Amino acid sequence: MNNKQLPPGSIGLPVVGETLAFLLDPQFIQKRYKQYGSIFKTKIIGRPTVFMIGPEAVEFVLSSHFDHFSWREGWPDTFKLLLGESLFVQDGEEHRRNRRLMMPAFHSSALARYFTTMDAITQGYLQKWEQKREFIWFDEYKQLTFDIASELLLGTKPGADSVRLSQLFDTLTHGLFALNTWTLPGSKFGRAIAARNQLLEHLASVVRQRQQHPTDDALSLLVQARDEEGNGMTLQELTAQSMLLLFAGHETTTSMLTWFCLELGRHPEVLQRAREEQLHLASSGALSLEQIGQMPYLDQIFCEIERCHQPVNGGFRGVVKPFEFNGFYVPAGWQLLYSILGTHQLEEIYPQPEQFDPDRFGPQRQEQKPKHFSLIAFGGGPRICLGIAFAKLEMKIVAAHLLRDYQWEITARQRLEPVLIPTRRPKDGLRVCFTRFEKN
Repeated sequence: MNNKQLPPGSIGLPVVGETLAFLLDPQFIQKRYKQYGSIFKTKIIGRPTVFMIGPEAVEFVLSSHFDHFSWREGWPDTFKLLLGESLFVQDGEEHRRNRRLMMPAFHSSALARYFTTMDAITQGYLQKWEQKREFIWFDEYKQLTFDIASELLLGTKPGADSVRLSQLFDTLTHGLFALNTWTLPGSKFGRAIAARNQLLEHLASVVRQRQQHPTDDALSLLVQARDEEGNGMTLQELTAQSMLLLFAGHETTTSMLTWFCLELGRHPEVLQRAREEQLHLASSGALSLEQIGQMPYLDQIFCEIERCHQPVNGGFRGVVKPFEFNGFYVPAGWQLLYSILGTHQLEEIYPQPEQFDPDRFGPQRQEQKPKHFSLIAFGGGPRICLGIAFAKLEMKIVAAHLLRDYQWEITARQRLEPVLIPTRRPKDGLRVCFTRFEKN
């Protein structure tokens, strides 16, 4: 008989546990952290679950005890059914092999080639927004980032079809946290599965085209990539990885860009400092890849956006080896969720965490530096987000153009409180009035 002590916490109601509170209460994690500390137990989505919060706990999961946890066994079935057998749910040697094959598409030399396309698509949207004057920015960013991901990752040009595909992804995304996997026509998950099927059909067609006629995009690099035995990915593998590339390539970036514009609209002093940095750079020429690396204050802003408005609130894992943390025992077979949201709100790391303050990442303070794994929206350890540099390049291009040439006002009578699922966004999507910035 095992007498080791399980983490503190409540399993909740029979069958459902605390699933409803987890999905509906924005303070679910913070309340339990105050009561129990950095590790507590509950039951969500039908499984006994342990939550882990804070840099030491996250480092334990993502780095030092990495082999105790499985992605495939952690994420809910809805994720596996909708996103397929992609890198996202692969473990062990299968994951290492496929990550190696995908890495060149996100290497610095590939990113340098992507700059011109990102810049051109962004400028096209800026001109469109200037003509529209008033719009919902979350919706616009969804289409912008989808167009960039489609062209650079798959080699497909923006157009009418990309609008349809983006809408299909939106339907798919809303099924990720469905409470059941019923596929009845009209149910949330049923609609998500139908959208997935249409997306897979489209992506399989694109993969076949790239196999016959490779172009200068991430998918073509994947088509041509070979492992140590000389084997490439199958059509099925390429299609699954393409689904992941498109999903990851626009969902989280959309969220962070929307919050960037909202927070700068709320904090004119931050906006002014960011604008001054950009106008100084612009005085020496048009936006360039070299200039992207010369924006320290913009970097601070995006770090604070990442801290305050992480697109997703945590990461699921399956416990495949029992472990002990802080004197508590967690058996194999449990589900684990490390909390990004909870870690980013710890007052002992980030004083007055509710305040939006980019200077906390400035050279004088660097609040994230004393403890590794304090800023983790892109993960950490061996499986840190493969597309982190791609996302940061894209966001900085968009932000630089906005700050150099445009201004915006947040319109009245809208709900801007955060909705956390499926990705964090302002409730009404951020409606703004958008105009060209009149320089003195």
